[in-house]
Amino acid sequence: MTIDRQTAFGAALAAGLLVLTSAASAGPPAPQAAYTAMSPEELADYLIFEAGGFDLNAPTQDGGTARDRMVQDRIQKVCSAIGRSGKALDRATAAKISALAEESMVFPEGGIVLGDWKRGEKIARSGFGYRIGRDTDDHTREPPGGNCYACHQLDPKEIAHGTVGPSLANYGTLRGTNDAMLKHTYQILYNAHLFFPCTTMPRFGEHGTLTAEQIADVMAYLLDPASPVNQAALPTAETAQAARD
Repeated sequence: MTIDRQTAFGAALAAGLLVLTSAASAGPPAPQAAYTAMSPEELADYLIFEAGGFDLNAPTQDGGTARDRMVQDRIQKVCSAIGRSGKALDRATAAKISALAEESMVFPEGGIVLGDWKRGEKIARSGFGYRIGRDTDDHTREPPGGNCYACHQLDPKEIAHGTVGPSLANYGTLRGTNDAMLKHTYQILYNAHLFFPCTTMPRFGEHGTLTAEQIADVMAYLLDPASPVNQAALPTAETAQAARD
């Protein structure tokens, strides 16, 4: 999953934390025991907000600051609270999150259509965009990508892919390209919380990470019969299960 701005920002924070770790080893501001008593989330909060481990006033590509990106919206607040509690997401809360996601949905004025799968392939492979810190991404030099391979298998021949999300190999072959599937795929890319409440999938449309044209291109990469994504000879057990879901 670029990536969602939160995800991109997470990468930048990770770089900041490494810097802080080096500084802390030279002279930690608090006893080491205090660190070990913290949960991973508490430690991250401490390092970022109290120990000055990251420049929260750093400007971002969208005109705000790093601190602005840390402000959670309603969906993020609920999902973060559930995650920290260790409890399972109950059906009532999941339904509320899905409703919020549906409210956020904006469809293209000209209808949902497929773009160019070759451009979509480039977007899926690109992790460029929204990163700040030592090497801030310059969006005038290159448009942000979707970084889809970080979490999913798409082209069956691609061996360097993540497994956070399900395999999407043969996505179009297994599902077809009727209007209902086009809408379903668009909604997942725009705001996946509609179908998967509290997912880690970036909200490419709602957050403006990808433009409407880019989303159409990624959809083509997933659904166009000529796309490498749909060139596998036979579905694997994993993709067969994905088709049934």
